[in-house]
Amino acid sequence: MIIPNGGKTYNIDLINAIMKAIVTINSIAEVHNYFGLKKPKHPLITILRVADGLKHIEVENFKYALNLYHISLKDNCEYTISKYGRNSYDYQEGSMVFVAPNQILEFERQSINTEDTGWSIMFHPDLIRKSELGKRIDTYSFFEYASNEALHLSEDERQTITEISQKIEKEFSSNIDAHSQTLIISNLELLLNYCVRYYDRQFFTRTNLNQDIASQFETIIKDYYHSNKQAELGIPTVNYFGKAMHMSPKYLSDLLKKETGQSTQSHIHNYIINMAKTRLLNSTESASEIAYSLGFEYPQYFSKIFKKKTTMSPHAYRQSLN
Repeated sequence: MIIPNGGKTYNIDLINAIMKAIVTINSIAEVHNYFGLKKPKHPLITILRVADGLKHIEVENFKYALNLYHISLKDNCEYTISKYGRNSYDYQEGSMVFVAPNQILEFERQSINTEDTGWSIMFHPDLIRKSELGKRIDTYSFFEYASNEALHLSEDERQTITEISQKIEKEFSSNIDAHSQTLIISNLELLLNYCVRYYDRQFFTRTNLNQDIASQFETIIKDYYHSNKQAELGIPTVNYFGKAMHMSPKYLSDLLKKETGQSTQSHIHNYIINMAKTRLLNSTESASEIAYSLGFEYPQYFSKIFKKKTTMSPHAYRQSLN
């Protein structure tokens, strides 16, 4: 569509395409430069507050590849952030999303609210690379959750998290000394550990909503084998169940672990091994034939999992009960 404007013409489709172009951001300096903010006070970490700067953004929506860690709190603001490839999700007041580097996200602004108090912490992986937090950062699985699996905070929880963020900001905004790095990282770790606690609380308080997750899993895996999908797709994967249950794989696994004590992968293996036990005791099929029929590409992998779950090889299991 071409729209005239006083002798000039604008291609709206082209403008929309540009607006939707993916912006790659690799550093804290690039974040500040892109949003027209002042030079960052620390080269590896920053905190952006909606009311202080983001409300001046003229771009209505865009996608960006952020090669930084991103922790965002929504608190009385009207911005939407959603992971690329998923439906947009306008997460509620007092809720948080966590994004690891190398993810593609979409940023949308619906309107401006002068009461916006939301904020985002962004930090470069180099900030924590040589620290104990750097070694453990992958254990914070919520960095791989989808945006619609946000952490919803109570007023007290929101205040606790915000106070920690303020300590982090004060530390990197002050004169940098030999202790600054340690204190910034320790407060980051404290914030993340509180979020672990709050996610556990969220899982617990939503038990009534999630108590049928294990039964849904059982229904889906039974249907998978009853419809012989393993013949084409092999043994079912964690990603398969995530898509089938409309959850990110990490969120589903953490939710199952909270409810049953076992991860999604463990549930998959338990179901398959129980089927294998029945076949071993009620047929003359070889272990290899059973492995192939269950969707294993390599019988050796089947034997490895079987022994891990039962402490015996498939042949020894069959012999022990005959």
